Amino acid sequence: MNKRIGTLSLMMMVAAGSNALAVGSGKTLEFNNSPMGTVLFDGTVHKNAGLTCSDCHNPEVFPKMKKGTVKITMNELYAGKYCGRCHDGKKAFMIKDNCTRCHHKPDSK
Repeated sequence: MNKRIGTLSLMMMVAAGSNALAVGSGKTLEFNNSPMGTVLFDGTVHKNAGLTCSDCHNPEVFPKMKKGTVKITMNELYAGKYCGRCHDGKKAFMIKDNCTRCHHKPDSK
């Protein structure tokens, strides 16, 4: 009995933890380390494009799902790595010359 309760508790903790990390529809991640402005990742936009988490979170694109585990440079994106794998002007909008599609500077008032 105790073993079953322990197993069930472990399963519930794993499920809750994975949901807390998900960037699903209606959620947005902010990456604040760019001098060009905060980079926003919108889960709804990607879901509406027909993508699932595993389309990007796999050994070839983003092997880890924790925010901040990969340092991304624009040169890598232009070379087709990470987001640049899809954002190539064919599958999704071209990264080059579309800075403000991802980078957002705060309004100056």
